[in-house]
Amino acid sequence: MRRNPRRIRWTTVALAAAVTLVASACGGGPSAQDGDSPLLVGTSLPLTGQFSQPGTEAKRGYEVWQATVNERGGLLGRQVKLVVKDDSSNQNTVVADYNALISRDKVDLLLGSFSSLLNLPASAVAERNKMLFVEPAGGSPEMFDRGFKYLIYSQQGTADRQGVAFAEWIAGLPEGKRPETAAYPVLDDPFAKPNVQGIRKILEKAGIETVYSTTYAPDTKNFDTIVTRIKAAEPDLVVQGAVFEDGVGLVRSMRKANVTTPWFYQTTAPSMGHQYAEGIGAENTEGILYAISHVPTAKTPGNEEFVAEYQDMFGQEPTEDAADAFAAGQVLEAAAQGVGSMEDQLALADWLRKNTVETILGELSWNADGSPKGEFLVGQWQNGKTEVVLPKEVATSARIVEGWRPGGAGR
Repeated sequence: MRRNPRRIRWTTVALAAAVTLVASACGGGPSAQDGDSPLLVGTSLPLTGQFSQPGTEAKRGYEVWQATVNERGGLLGRQVKLVVKDDSSNQNTVVADYNALISRDKVDLLLGSFSSLLNLPASAVAERNKMLFVEPAGGSPEMFDRGFKYLIYSQQGTADRQGVAFAEWIAGLPEGKRPETAAYPVLDDPFAKPNVQGIRKILEKAGIETVYSTTYAPDTKNFDTIVTRIKAAEPDLVVQGAVFEDGVGLVRSMRKANVTTPWFYQTTAPSMGHQYAEGIGAENTEGILYAISHVPTAKTPGNEEFVAEYQDMFGQEPTEDAADAFAAGQVLEAAAQGVGSMEDQLALADWLRKNTVETILGELSWNADGSPKGEFLVGQWQNGKTEVVLPKEVATSARIVEGWRPGGAGR
């Protein structure tokens, strides 16, 4: 990691803003724990395999959180040390990793993995061991149907709600601009599927006809057959439930077959910043819409410091996945400070369900099942960079580009 001699100094005011009480806390405030032993925070991430790109970004986000916490003097009087394992994007491995973090590494606190696919089994390990599990990614509704008491999701909304703002905006367009038909290629994934189902329900109710729908396997590499069928259906709108590699793969196949569509929306993939632009070609990004939790230009408390620290450490702007991981660390930190100890981890989870936490994603609060109460933002690629376009009150761009324009904005 590259470090700049300049160090971020978080002010007392900024630190105080990290926790906004909306109900009485479960404890009496932080109590310093003496001793030189570090506070161990364990996580297993997909640093190799299908989810290696976002998994690596999540690791970076956690590392920036660790650095900023330690620059402030640590958490509850102890320096934070991350214990990171690689689950290789494998459900069996992630279970073994979290069991090892708890039983062998004796970590004090846990942070989640990336994706609903991995966090479904990982959170079950935490629940059995009665440890708080703050996950930065994993918004499948399945996560919250199990009656878990220790699970907290640190983004703004669950998967079935992620595309609501986009779908309602499309449905509200005047005739002549509103798409009449739509196609839905969707990854067989517990996050992507409910995400697209939520969008499709709203659009079909608005009279937008589904002309093509398919679910493809996670190991799909060749999208030519899917693109051929999209081309034959001639949809006005394509909504793809994608993570990263599959999102890049579909666009590449569309460009190879010279397939375009007036409107194009993808889940997750376009939010991965420069990696996405490099994957599909920056000239092909213009007008692509997506849901997003964070942009580097956000005016949320602490975001400027986070972006600067990330740039110091890694030499580029942070992606959404890095920001989500950093926010998960903020949520974990707020719970520990609010309760004042880590002895009773159910008290940590209960504290979060009773309070609002200020993060770089904005204010987060939770339902009894650990699901968040908020809504996602709508992003769009414009002139080679990501912008927030909805809702208007937090938009970083005052316009929404009409239509997908592969080949560049001026074409």
